[in-house]
Amino acid sequence: MSERWVPFDVADCDPNPFVQFNKWFDDVKDVMREREAIALSTSTPNGHPSTRMVLLRHIDDHSFGWYTNYLSHKGHELLLNPFAAILWYCEPLGRQIRMEGAVSQMSALESDEYFNSRPRGHQIGAHASDQSAPIASRAELEDRVKELEIEFEGKPIPRPLHWGGYRLEPTYFEFWQHRTDRLHDRVFYTQSANQWKLERHCP
Repeated sequence: MSERWVPFDVADCDPNPFVQFNKWFDDVKDVMREREAIALSTSTPNGHPSTRMVLLRHIDDHSFGWYTNYLSHKGHELLLNPFAAILWYCEPLGRQIRMEGAVSQMSALESDEYFNSRPRGHQIGAHASDQSAPIASRAELEDRVKELEIEFEGKPIPRPLHWGGYRLEPTYFEFWQHRTDRLHDRVFYTQSANQWKLERHCP
């Protein structure tokens, strides 16, 4: 009996990992409810890691990006240690992709453009929440939202200067395909001298 999972080998890979990512990302348009969800791992300078889920909101031919409060926990870690790892996981197809690389802030123009595309409630939320800071109660946050709704009534809401985008430029990818008996397919891309090297690794 054939197994459920689709085999994956170096010969199946596009030479460009960004193209390969988009192939897998496109495969799940009608399979995953939230295909933009990724796990983002950052670290303090002395190596204490932290991980959280964020939404992948930017993909181009050299980077992946998300938007957040620059003063958040992850923002502080990225300021001191501007390297991170991303994990994209697709349970229905038994796939995951890992990426690692340097992180930098997007331009103000890029952040403005995305902020202006967000629902108004999300824009007010970015002003209302001091992300990762202690707060006495939910009511305090809701009161702040009401104050901002009055302040910005009938007016466009500007992007807070402490809120914007980050982009990660990977130098490393792993494409992982689930297989039976834990004999998974793993293909690694590593960058050297602006070239991508592909290798199959043991499961």
